[in-house]
Amino acid sequence: MSAFRLATNPLRSAKRFYGSATPSRLASIQNIKASGPAISAAALHADGPLRNDWSREEIQAIYDSPFMDLMYFGAKVHRANFNAREVQQCTLLSIKTGGCTEDCKYCPQSSRYDTVVKAQKMLDNDEILKAALRAKDAGSTRFCMGAAWRDLAGRKSNFSKILNNVKTIRGMGMEVCCTLGMLNETQAKQLKEAGLTAYNHNLDTSREFYPKIITTRSYDERLETIGHAQDAGISVCSGGIIGLGEQEEDRVGLLHTLSTLKQHPESVPVNALLAVPGTPLENQTPVSVFEMVRMIATARIAMPKSMVRLSAGRVKFSVSEQAMCFMAGANSIFTGDKLLTTPNNDATEDQKMFEFLGLVPKPPNFEQGADKIDQPSYQNGIKIKAEVSA
Repeated sequence: MSAFRLATNPLRSAKRFYGSATPSRLASIQNIKASGPAISAAALHADGPLRNDWSREEIQAIYDSPFMDLMYFGAKVHRANFNAREVQQCTLLSIKTGGCTEDCKYCPQSSRYDTVVKAQKMLDNDEILKAALRAKDAGSTRFCMGAAWRDLAGRKSNFSKILNNVKTIRGMGMEVCCTLGMLNETQAKQLKEAGLTAYNHNLDTSREFYPKIITTRSYDERLETIGHAQDAGISVCSGGIIGLGEQEEDRVGLLHTLSTLKQHPESVPVNALLAVPGTPLENQTPVSVFEMVRMIATARIAMPKSMVRLSAGRVKFSVSEQAMCFMAGANSIFTGDKLLTTPNNDATEDQKMFEFLGLVPKPPNFEQGADKIDQPSYQNGIKIKAEVSA
C-alpha cells in the first residue's frame, strides 16, 4: 500500500483511534472546566526556560493536556526553536544483523527468538561506504550504523573498522551516528576522536516497565552508556518505543528520565512498535497516530532544543497523519527501505510527501556534542550552571 495517501484510513475501533483515556486525563479536563478560564499544562510550560529539573508530575500534566492544546503548544515551542519547514533525513544501516544475545522482546535480531532474521557477519567496508554514498545522494544528512551486539567486548577488529568508517563518512560531509550496544569510557573517546557525531542508545521505556521487556541489560547500564558518550563530547540520540504493552505512565516515565539528564539528548526518537512474528510481542495492537502525537508534543515541550525523530512505525501512518506529527514538533525521519530489519517508507513517496507538505531537508549540524554546546541547567526556572565548551 502506498505511503502517500492523503486520506486517513477508516480506523477500526475507538481505542485504535484515540488510544486510552486515563482517569488522570479525564480528571484534568474536568478540573479545567470547573476552574473557569482554561490553561493547560502544555500552555503553562510552552514559554518556559530550558530545564533539567522537571518533576514527573509536571511531565504527566503536559502529557495529559487536552489533545488540541498539546498539539498547538508543541507546534509553538517547535517554531520558537527550529525552522518548522526543515526535517532532517537520516539513514540507518544494519552493519551487523542478527545473532544478538539480548532478550529484548520486541527485537527480531535476538538469537532467543525464531524469526526470519538470521545471524550475519559484519558488512564489508565497501558495502557500508557505498550505502552511505547512496544515502547522501538521496538527501540524507545523517548516516547511522547499527550492530546487533550487547557490547563491544572482544570485537577489537570490527570496532577498528567502524572507527575508520566513521572517519570516512564524516569526510563525506554527513553527520555520523552509531548504535553498537554498551560503551565504556575508552570506546566512547575513540569514537569521538574518529569524528562520531552522535551515539544512539535508547532507554526504550520507563524504569518500572523495563524489566518486563528486557532482562539481559539493566536500565542503569543504559544510562551509564549515555553518560560515557556525553562525557566524551558525543551528542546522544535516545528515545523509546510505544506499543510494548506499557501504560501511559510508563511513556511519561521515559520522557521524564530523558528530560532530567544532565544534558538533554540531542535527539529523541519516538518509535511505534512494528510487531514482528516470532517475537514475544508479535500480537501487540498497533498504536494510533494520536498516541504518537501526544508523545512527540510532550517531548517537544519538555526538551525544546532536541531533535524529535519520527522513527519506526512511520510506515503505518498516512501523509496526513505524519503531517500531524511534524506539526506537533517532529523534525526528523529515517529514510530508506529498512530500519535495521523492519520495513520503512519508500524514498520516492517521502519526496512526494516533502513536496506536498512544503518541507525542506535540514542540513547537517556539526556544531553539536557535549563539548560544543553551552547548555545551562535550570531549577525552578533559574539558571544554576552552564556546561563549559572545550
